[in-house]
Amino acid sequence: MRLLLAGTLVVLAAALAGGCSGGGKRTVVVLGPWTGNEAAAFTRTLDLLDDGTPYNYSYQGTSSLRETLVAQLEADAPPDVAILNSQGELQEYAREGALTPLTGDLASRAYPPWAPELVVNGSRHTYWVPLKVDIKSLVWTRTAQPVRPHSWCLGMSAQATTGWPGTDWIEDILLHRSGPQKYEQWATGALPWTSREVRDAWTTWASLMAGQDTRSALDIPYTGEGGKGLLNSGTCTEEHAGTFIRYLYGPDITFKPSADTIPGLGGHKDAYEVSGDMAAVFRDSPAAMRLLSRLAGPEGRKIWLAQAAPQLKPHFPSASDPQPTDPLGRKAATLLTGGTREAPTHELCFDASDTMPPTLRDAFQHAVLKFLSTPDSATQNRLLAQLEQERSRLAGAPALPEVCGSPAA
Repeated sequence: MRLLLAGTLVVLAAALAGGCSGGGKRTVVVLGPWTGNEAAAFTRTLDLLDDGTPYNYSYQGTSSLRETLVAQLEADAPPDVAILNSQGELQEYAREGALTPLTGDLASRAYPPWAPELVVNGSRHTYWVPLKVDIKSLVWTRTAQPVRPHSWCLGMSAQATTGWPGTDWIEDILLHRSGPQKYEQWATGALPWTSREVRDAWTTWASLMAGQDTRSALDIPYTGEGGKGLLNSGTCTEEHAGTFIRYLYGPDITFKPSADTIPGLGGHKDAYEVSGDMAAVFRDSPAAMRLLSRLAGPEGRKIWLAQAAPQLKPHFPSASDPQPTDPLGRKAATLLTGGTREAPTHELCFDASDTMPPTLRDAFQHAVLKFLSTPDSATQNRLLAQLEQERSRLAGAPALPEVCGSPAA
């Protein structure tokens, strides 16, 4: 089965390589993670952007992004542009020489914490830019639902990335209990998994989940049964998730910051965990650079917003960018771009697991699944020791220079 999959992906890689279309236009291929309605909106955006140009912009979406991209690179047939949500993976590609450095207006749109500069072979460059972004330090509930008592919605199943909702819990807890500095040290490999701060995050999560059937969460999709949302799938009252899940719900669902809602997370209220989909050039050409510049600029973002369905309208990283105008979308955009005078946002910290080397990220995801299966202190100690062993094995490998930053003006 693995050989068949590998062969299929190599064939697919060759098929997706950029080239000339039947109309004489050069095809510029964009590989990304979006499927379904998200892919349809992005494809319409590309169709409008390529009008009047000598290029045909072609989007290829897949839920097996890492496997597909690796196969393309091995076949020497990479896409012109690829969109990934893992800075850990992007850093590996940059250091392997697979990415083209960005300059000029593109480099100026590499907003922290989504796109830090890297020093590769002695030279400092920007290698990717954020296209769309999300805020994760949120708790969702029904507008008429009392905040307490807490009954947490849990769903860990997510195909190849099963377990990531659990890593989000650990990350958000550590950020708000120990602060951005300790969070950044942990995300970049400088803080041991056996440290007091990391142990505290896991212990706090266990106490929050006490009395719930955490084992059943292992098989529940993070989108809920039938993809209708966890809040619509049972008797739970609150869901810890980012803004990307708002497409599952209607106007009867709202959110509040984690630090205002989760017991014990009242510290560092001006900090939020964020994620993003970042784009990089894998096949250097003026056409690829031009497309990326337009996607990351006002023109592409206005078109994308117009093409997306109301609850799928993307958020962008800068206060100067267009943003969703629906109540929840506008509320999230405010948190992402500086907050309010009464409740400012001072620090945005990128999803820690998505800044880690892929092997450590994968081990982290597997560990939260094992912990939910048996959430006791012995299991916690064993899992943290295993994760610390993997961190020690990777010691000396280049790490991202930072994972936290101020909101983009």
